[in-house]
Amino acid sequence: MDAQVAFDFSTLLFYLTAFFLGSIPFAYLAGRLRGLDIRQHGSGNIGATNAFRVLGPFMGTVVLLLDAGKGAVVALWAITSFGETVAVIAGLAAILGHTFSPFMKFKGGKGVATAAGVVITLIPDIALICVLLFATIVALSKYVSLGSITVAITLPLLAFFFNKPLAYQIFSLATAVFVIYRHIPNIKRLLAGEENSIRRNQSKL
Repeated sequence: MDAQVAFDFSTLLFYLTAFFLGSIPFAYLAGRLRGLDIRQHGSGNIGATNAFRVLGPFMGTVVLLLDAGKGAVVALWAITSFGETVAVIAGLAAILGHTFSPFMKFKGGKGVATAAGVVITLIPDIALICVLLFATIVALSKYVSLGSITVAITLPLLAFFFNKPLAYQIFSLATAVFVIYRHIPNIKRLLAGEENSIRRNQSKL
């Protein structure tokens, strides 16, 4: 897919659509079903991790699947209709939409679940390795943030190692940098020994 096609009017409109699909705040909507504003509980984040913390395992799982589903739908739609270059740009648009949702005054989650949906769709073999690595890190450390950061660092390394298409390598690197940037507060808390682990008491409804 050449640059001209990747940035013509139809694809630019598609990127905008991907952004708005990504911006649907499922954790916030799930909280409203329980009669609360998730932004006022737990970490205040509208991502899947805080949904688990505040809303419990069932609703947290639903939010996780929906947030990942946003990325998967966008990536699948793009790869089947336009090609690799459009797919990775649309995937990044969905991640940015989740993180800077216009429905939430341009605030949002950290993009991990939505990024996972894109990766699962475009490079499923690498996604499997990342999921196993994430599960192992979280099981051993009890820190979801540490699992997310570790996978973010590993993702582009795997894309380069397995010689994935250049578009996927660039996507992996851009996603890694963005996810790590969004986790800077978590990194500071991890270094200070103040990060919330899954062992700690969850917020009560």
